[in-house]
Order: sequence, then C-alpha cells, then structure tokens
Amino acid sequence: MSSSTHIPIHTHPDIVALRQRYDQAAEQPTAQVADGLMLLSGLYGAASAWIIGFADQTSLTMSNLIAGLAVALLAAAFGSAYGRTHGMTFVAPVLGIWLIISPWLVTDVTTSTAMIWSNVVVGAVVCVLGLATAAMGTDLLRRSS
Repeated sequence: MSSSTHIPIHTHPDIVALRQRYDQAAEQPTAQVADGLMLLSGLYGAASAWIIGFADQTSLTMSNLIAGLAVALLAAAFGSAYGRTHGMTFVAPVLGIWLIISPWLVTDVTTSTAMIWSNVVVGAVVCVLGLATAAMGTDLLRRSS
C-alpha cells in the first residue's frame, strides 16, 4: 500500500484553468445569444404540439415534449456553467436531428404539413445552435494551445 498523496482531479490546476477559459468563452455575447436562442427553441419544441395543434398525436407530442425540455435544460446548463457542461454539447445537435426525423420514426402518427415543418425547422435551429455551442469549446482549445 502506498502512502502518497494525490490531488483530487477536480482541483487540478489544469482543469481549473480550462474551466475558467470555458466560462470566459460562455460570457461572450455570441455565446449568450446562442444559449438563449437554444433555450427558446427547446421550449418551442416542447410546446409545439399545442401551438401547431397536433397534441392528439400522443406519441409525437411526448417525444417533442421530452426532447424540447432536454434542449432547454441543456441550454440553461450551458449558459450558467459552460465550464462544467461543455462535454455534453454533442447532445444538442443529436436532439435537433431527432426533432427533424421524429415525425417519420415515431409510431402511430398521422403527419400533417404543419407538424413536419414545425419539427424540421425547430430541429434544424437546435442542431445549428448546438453545433455552434460545441464549436465554441473547440475554438477555445485551438486558441489556447
């Protein structure tokens, strides 16, 4: 048994410095706009079944509600603690793609033009904003090395 002392990883100087750089990047106006728009897009995605009028399509309504709320929660997390949540940025574009393709993949759905357009547009917006949020972290890494 060794008696050496180890520094906990969450207090390691490199981790602390990297989180500070991520948090500084999140304070930029462009990042704040992207996070705010992603939050609004997620809330719209969650409520779109009632806004557009396909709430009777229960399976798609639940899919949009869950995906939209997940996007909104991710956006809130990115906006408040990007230094700790940047590792989850890949989830937002995946949820955006799910919103785009879900009208065709979710079972027991009678699609309408408004439903499809709503999902495709909100999914594309979430996907683009998610990619922008993820790119914010990679641009930061390139500049720091």
